[in-house]
Amino acid sequence: MAMIVRIVEIPTEFKEALPILQKIEAAGYEAYFVGGSVRDTILKRPIHDVDIATSAYPSEVKELFKKTVDTGIEHGTVMILDHGTGYEVTTFRTESGYQDYRRPDKVTFVRSLKEDLKRRDFTINALALSESGQVFDLFGGLADMQHHIIKAVGDPNERFNEDALRMMRAVRFASQLDFQIESETLQGIARHSRLLEKIAVERCHSEFVKMMLGVAAQNGLNVMLDTGLDRHVPVLGEHEQALKQLANSPLNLQNEVQVWSLLAFKFGFSRGQISSFLKKWKTANKIINDVILTTELLFAIKKQQVTNWLLYQTGAANITNAIDVFGHLSETQTLMSRYAGLPIKTKKQLQITGGQLIQQRVLQPGPELGKILDYLERAVVDGQISNNFDDLKAAAVNFLNED
Repeated sequence: MAMIVRIVEIPTEFKEALPILQKIEAAGYEAYFVGGSVRDTILKRPIHDVDIATSAYPSEVKELFKKTVDTGIEHGTVMILDHGTGYEVTTFRTESGYQDYRRPDKVTFVRSLKEDLKRRDFTINALALSESGQVFDLFGGLADMQHHIIKAVGDPNERFNEDALRMMRAVRFASQLDFQIESETLQGIARHSRLLEKIAVERCHSEFVKMMLGVAAQNGLNVMLDTGLDRHVPVLGEHEQALKQLANSPLNLQNEVQVWSLLAFKFGFSRGQISSFLKKWKTANKIINDVILTTELLFAIKKQQVTNWLLYQTGAANITNAIDVFGHLSETQTLMSRYAGLPIKTKKQLQITGGQLIQQRVLQPGPELGKILDYLERAVVDGQISNNFDDLKAAAVNFLNED
C-alpha cells in the first residue's frame, strides 16, 4: 500500500533545484527528487547528489532547458546546467536483459513513477520527493527505515541478478547506516555471492572502502563473511580468520589508507605483499605507498622498535594513520611529539646543498654527491650531526675520506 509523508522543511540542496522541477511540471510532466538524497533527508544525514526523475522523455527535457549535456541519454539521463550547477534528470524507465550482471541491455522509457521505483535496489532508496515536500513510498521504504532494515525491492534474486554490485551496496548501507539486512535479502546475497566476480574490481573497491569507513563496519564485515562475499573479491577470502577477529572488534577508521593498513597489518603482509594485494584491488599508487609506510610503522610499534629515521620516512599524516589504526595506547602517545622534535622533516631542510658542496670543492658532480646527501640526511635525523652548514660540510669531508 502506498504511504505518503510530507517533509515540512526541505534541505537547501533541494530548494536550489526546485526551479528545475517546477519548469518540468509547468510543461505538464511529473518530476521528483529520488533515491539516496531522499533517504538521507529523512535520516537527517548530509546530502551528496541531488537526482531528479521525470515522466518527460529526454528529448522533451532538452526542449525545456537551454543548457543541457547528454551525460547518459541512452539510459534517459540528461544533465541540466543551472547557474553553474549540473542536475542529472532521468526519465522514468524500466530495464531488462542484464547480460553482464551490471548494466541493462534494454531500457524502456515510461510515464509511471511506480514502474521507475520498482527497478530500484532497496526499499529505502525507492522513494520520491515532490516539490511540495511529499514523500512517495510505494514499497514500504519508510517503515523499513524506521525499523533499520535494508530490504530489496521485490525479489532479491532478481535484483542481484540484474546488478551484482547491489550485494556490496547492501553491505555498505548496513555499515554506514547501522541497519540490518532483511533475511530474504541476506539469503539472496549468499545465494548469488559468486556473481560479484562479474563486477569490475574498481566498483567493488569503492563500496568496500565506504563500508569499512562506516559507523558499523563490523556489520558489513560480518555480512561479507556470513554470505561468502569475501571469497569473491581479491585476497580477502584467504584471510577469513583475521577478518573474523576484525569483525568482533570496534572499528573507527577515518580514511582509505587506514582501511588497507589495518588489513595489511592484521594479515601480516610485507612491503611486496601489500603492493601485490592493493594492485589487485586497483588501488591508486599514492595510497599504496602510504599504506606501506603506515603498515611498517604499525609493525615497529608492535615490536617497540620505532626509530627516529622510521618516523621521518613515515611522515606526519601516516604517523597519524598508524596511531588511529593501532589505538591511542601508551606506545603511540609519544610518536607525534617525537616526530615534532626531529631536526628536519624533509631533505630540503638540510642546511647544505649539493651545489654548495661542489662550490666548496668538497667533491665533483657525480653519483657520489647523492650518497653524501643521503648520509647527511640520515645523520641529521638520527642526531649524529647538527643541521648547520659548517658541521654538514665537515661531515661530508670526513665521509669522503673514510670512503
